[in-house]
Amino acid sequence: MNEQFLNRMKEMLQDEYEAFEKTLDQPMYRGYCINTAKINPEEFLKEFPYKSTPSRFYETSYTIDPSCKGVGNHWLHLSGCCYMQEPSASSAVGVLDVQENMWVLDLCAAPGGKSAQIAAKLNNTGFLLSNELDPKRANILLSNMERCGVSENMITNASAEKLCLQLTGCFDRVLVDAPCSGEGMMKKHENANIEWSQENIETCAKRQSSILDSAVSALKENGILVYSTCTYAMEENEQVIEAFLLRHPEMELMDCGPSITRIGYPTPALDETKVRRIMPMDGGEGHFVAKMRKKKVEIPAKLKTIKEAKLEKCVLDFLQDQLTEIPAHFIQIQNKVYARKAPFIQLDKLNVLREGICVGEIIKGRFEPHHHFYIASALTPYLKRKVEINGEQLRLYLSGNVLPIPEKGYVAICYKGIPLGFGKGDGTMIKNKYPKGLRVCY
Repeated sequence: MNEQFLNRMKEMLQDEYEAFEKTLDQPMYRGYCINTAKINPEEFLKEFPYKSTPSRFYETSYTIDPSCKGVGNHWLHLSGCCYMQEPSASSAVGVLDVQENMWVLDLCAAPGGKSAQIAAKLNNTGFLLSNELDPKRANILLSNMERCGVSENMITNASAEKLCLQLTGCFDRVLVDAPCSGEGMMKKHENANIEWSQENIETCAKRQSSILDSAVSALKENGILVYSTCTYAMEENEQVIEAFLLRHPEMELMDCGPSITRIGYPTPALDETKVRRIMPMDGGEGHFVAKMRKKKVEIPAKLKTIKEAKLEKCVLDFLQDQLTEIPAHFIQIQNKVYARKAPFIQLDKLNVLREGICVGEIIKGRFEPHHHFYIASALTPYLKRKVEINGEQLRLYLSGNVLPIPEKGYVAICYKGIPLGFGKGDGTMIKNKYPKGLRVCY
């Protein structure tokens, strides 16, 4: 472990340093959050075979033994009923206090754990915009949001500045889980240890300040901004927030609440009792959280909506065959069809990876559905054509094999009532349409 880093921690923690040092030789905390938009916690815990302990940081967050194997290949994870997440990382969304029908912006969202939490709280209401600047990480974010069946959601790959300029005063909640030096992730990512330096901390602090300055404009009056990192450095935590509040007198620091009991470290102009820290001694690898409210009156931007598509007959026939209720709004982009309950939003000169549910694609006059259509939690109650499979068939399906079930046409494949994906029957068997990237070898 980097000696300079350890000396800094010794100076910061004082009497607690010895307890912190002991955690460095312990396995990393592991955990998950239950996706309540897909399954209730009681049903999940009955099915999940790994011993789970409720986390103190979030209502549907649990810790598991670090030695557990194969959790990511369990059907509950593959179907999006949970998201693997280090326990302390779940704390920020609890502080954000998301309610149904809100508009929420997750500004630095990859790989998607916090966006998945937010989506579960919204429960297919309101609107969630999940943004990620790095293109590769943005595609990982898209994959995770799809697996979790998120529906009323837009995923963008843009800078915070460009995005927030178009969305002035639009959001009830904004989360900035800022890119940081990752001191709390040193056990998980070797690079965080190798690349640690005072210069990197200062570089991160400048970037974090810039992102926060952009985030402010996207908030409504009385909107809540939550800032979080997974680092211990005061330069990236208390000092960033202190300087931000001095630059933005329209923002008011609020108490993060009792769910995280460890308060922050003192600075000249910050009430450290209102911000919160989590250290490895507290049951998580490490997180810092600050909560702020916007006092300024903000006139919201007038957002444009995308002209809706007139659906081709093959699409309408498919929807009428598959659903008892058809979503209200559709758009078509290069023969791909997307659906949302609310009208689609148009953002200019920004890379939008997806908005709403990817229903499928028109190919040479026929319609080929997409995996997202069958696992989107907003559509699950309306699926008409479903096949319930048993444990043996579950292994066949998740490994990409055909199912010896005499069905015809497209059908949702469900296990214990949870959609896993889809297949296409020819009357004697169901050809497997489970995505190759998710398939498991048994």
